[in-house]
Amino acid sequence: MTGDLIPGAAGAAPAPSPVDADLVVSLDGVAVRRSGTALLHDVDWRVELDERWVVLGPNGAGKTTLLNIASGRLHPTTGTAHVLGERIGRTDVMELRTRIGLSTAALAERLPAQERVVDVVMTAAWSVVGRWRESYDPADEARARALLDQLGVSGLAERAYGTLSEGERKRTQIARALMTDPELLLLDEPAAGLDLGGREDLVGRLADLAHDPDAPALVLVTHHVEEIPPGFTHALLLRDGAVMAQGLLDDTLTADNLTKTFGLPLLVERNGDRYTARAA
Repeated sequence: MTGDLIPGAAGAAPAPSPVDADLVVSLDGVAVRRSGTALLHDVDWRVELDERWVVLGPNGAGKTTLLNIASGRLHPTTGTAHVLGERIGRTDVMELRTRIGLSTAALAERLPAQERVVDVVMTAAWSVVGRWRESYDPADEARARALLDQLGVSGLAERAYGTLSEGERKRTQIARALMTDPELLLLDEPAAGLDLGGREDLVGRLADLAHDPDAPALVLVTHHVEEIPPGFTHALLLRDGAVMAQGLLDDTLTADNLTKTFGLPLLVERNGDRYTARAA
C-alpha cells in the first residue's frame, strides 16, 4: 500500500479561499429540522486543514445530516455553516462541491453497474455519474488509474463496476472521491457491509491516507470504534442530533462518553493505534 496522495490532473479543485484558509469546516449553532423533528441542534464544530476526524454515533444520531451540511448538500435551518471559507446558503454550492470529495451510499447507488471501473472514477472530474458526451484528457485517465492503484484495485480498471465485490466497490468509490484532488474528503460509513478481511484492508489504506501530509482534511462517519484508522486525530460523538463530546481522539473516546452516546454501559480498550468497545 502506498501513502502518497497523487497530485491533481485535469479537473483539479481551485485554490482555497484566502478567508480562514486553515479552517475547513466551521459550524456555529447549526440546527436542521424536518417536519418538526430536529435532526441536528446547536452543533458547534471546527475542522482544520491537517485534522482527521471520525464522527461516531448510533443510528439516527444525525451523522449523515452533519455530513450533508459539510458537503454543501444541505442548508442549516438555523445557525451558520462555513465550508472551505464559503458560507452555505450564500455561495455557489455547485462550485464548492468540486472542492469536496464525497463517498456515500446514496451516491454509490447511482453508479451504473455496466460502467468500466476506470470510468466510474474518471467521471468525477466532470461531477457526473455515467459517461455521456463529455471528453477526458489522457491525464484524467492516468490519474484515475493511479488512484485505483493507490487503493489496491488497479487490476479491476477494465471490469464492469457491477461485477465487483462490496470491498472492491468501496475502494473504487474512495478513488472516485479523490479524483478532483479535493481539499476536504468526506466518507460516510466506508466499511459498512465489509467482511473482516475487507474491513482491515480498507482501514489500512485509510490509515495511509491519514498519515499523508498532502492528503485533504478527512471526516469519516462510522458506528464502530474498530473502524477508526490509525492516524485519525479527532472525534465527534453524536446522539439524537446533539454533540455529546468532541476533541482529540484519546480524550474523547472514553467509556463515559461512549456510554452516554450509545445509551449502553461500554468499556473501551486501546491496542496500539486501534480501539475496541464492548458492553460493560
